[in-house]
Amino acid sequence: MTVTLLGAAEIRRLAAELDVTPTKKLGQNFVTDANTVRKIVQAARVQPGERVVEVGPGLGSLTLAILETGAAVTAVEIDHRLAARLPQTAAEHGVPEGALTVVDADALRVAELPGEPTVLVANLPYNVSVPVLLHFLETFPYLHRGVVMVQAEVAERLAAKPGSKIYGSPSVKAAWYGEWRLTGTVSRQVFWPVPNVDSLLVGFDRSEGERGSEAERRRTFEIVDAAFNQRRKMLRQALSGVFGSSAAATEVLTAAGVAPTARGEDLTVDDYQRIAQQAPAVPDAAAGV
Repeated sequence: MTVTLLGAAEIRRLAAELDVTPTKKLGQNFVTDANTVRKIVQAARVQPGERVVEVGPGLGSLTLAILETGAAVTAVEIDHRLAARLPQTAAEHGVPEGALTVVDADALRVAELPGEPTVLVANLPYNVSVPVLLHFLETFPYLHRGVVMVQAEVAERLAAKPGSKIYGSPSVKAAWYGEWRLTGTVSRQVFWPVPNVDSLLVGFDRSEGERGSEAERRRTFEIVDAAFNQRRKMLRQALSGVFGSSAAATEVLTAAGVAPTARGEDLTVDDYQRIAQQAPAVPDAAAGV
């Protein structure tokens, strides 16, 4: 049996049935265009037999497009009404039994994923997109690649390289896990309701092996946050609070091969990791996340 996709009229009917009104507070904008959800799945290179995790499946537009490829889906949905209805929608659209697993939970708090999916595909609300991505990459090492649709500004920041004005803390933290790239544009007109912001697709491929220990990651992220909290200052000043003084920060930076007069936006994730490796040991409770 062929898996069929949702159309705009059915999406509105489902929303009415469930008494779901898309809200700006939750960043809910449902995709009503079949070509767009297929474009996302294609960008993610989803293959038959793979297991994909989708965050925030909503009414199921993107979910069905993933399942259409012959992949299995673990869908994490925070809205109980949507989570309860999704299996029925899938069955009505020809999804074979066992291909869809729904996890009724907050994506920011989920600690395990049935089937250990290797691909992440999602349409993420702008207000939680970066925290969700970092949480999933930190918590689920078996996620090898993914493509997410997010607000254009967020996508550009995730994919930004050192030296650009939009390069910031999210850029460095995302780079800890792998390579990020912009993979496509999305028209505002494919959403219901039509949002006030543009959206882009951003994809990632996880690096081979672990970059560093959990303690090293936490220490690196603490240094990253300090550097960008005062991004206009030289690093010897921006990191003085982390290391106790400007002189101590200068000593650590010099040992790491980083110019104390550089600014946070000039450094790669490798630079930040070297600083963390040269930094004096601190108790776990003092390390940032």
